[in-house]
Amino acid sequence: MFVMHKRTCDLLEVMVLEDLYDPCKSYITARSHSGEEMQDPETFLKSELMFPSGERFPRCWVDAHYQHASA
Repeated sequence: MFVMHKRTCDLLEVMVLEDLYDPCKSYITARSHSGEEMQDPETFLKSELMFPSGERFPRCWVDAHYQHASA
């Protein structure tokens, strides 16, 4: 799965998909797809990422207490 880095607009390939939708994890490991050579995996804050369409991640992916928060 690919996500986009908000600041650089680089596409990132998520290495461990479960980390992306685990609300208890604030970081994921991903590989940038910028440049001509394959990049080494790096750690990224989920708060700095979004879907390539520009949409934010669902709240249940980033907030472990999303069911208890007031609407």
